[in-house]
Amino acid sequence: MSKANKSARYSKPVIILHWLMLLLMIGVYSFIELRVLFPKGTEPRELMKTIHFMLGLTVFLFVLIRIYFRLFSTTPAIEPVPSLLVQYVSKAMHLALYALMIAMPIAGWLILSATGKPIPFYGLELPPIVAKNKELADNIKELHEAAGSLGYFLIAGHALAGLYHHYIRRDNVLTRMLLSKSNLTN
Repeated sequence: MSKANKSARYSKPVIILHWLMLLLMIGVYSFIELRVLFPKGTEPRELMKTIHFMLGLTVFLFVLIRIYFRLFSTTPAIEPVPSLLVQYVSKAMHLALYALMIAMPIAGWLILSATGKPIPFYGLELPPIVAKNKELADNIKELHEAAGSLGYFLIAGHALAGLYHHYIRRDNVLTRMLLSKSNLTN
């Protein structure tokens, strides 16, 4: 489990992973939203969907690394210590974000598998994880889209919470996740 840390910031790898995950999530959402600029069945639209899927699987890989760091590295203390309610809401928000980053790529993989489509991953073709089943694909796709919409709110809530902590509560929640000059040079 992560331990309390006397350091004012997370470690450099944790910080880099956090911001890299943000960039990946922006890419995942951008490519799936931008696909609608192209007619169905066209190469550009299919490319957008392929990039969306590959970035989603990249999120999955990186979230596993983040979970490792979350479990086995130290966590800087929040100063001043927030109320128990704020701590519980924070834990729930983080659990929801981790669930999103794990479940969504798996759901995407299930959808492609159940539709019988290739499962691309940067030049590789991954194996299907379920047999072809249109009804299953349709059901998972509905859940995937609903969870994707919820993801916008989770990500926005996470960002707003960081700003709330920084500008209203004036604690160190946000600054713990910012790269410092010493982090950049080490």
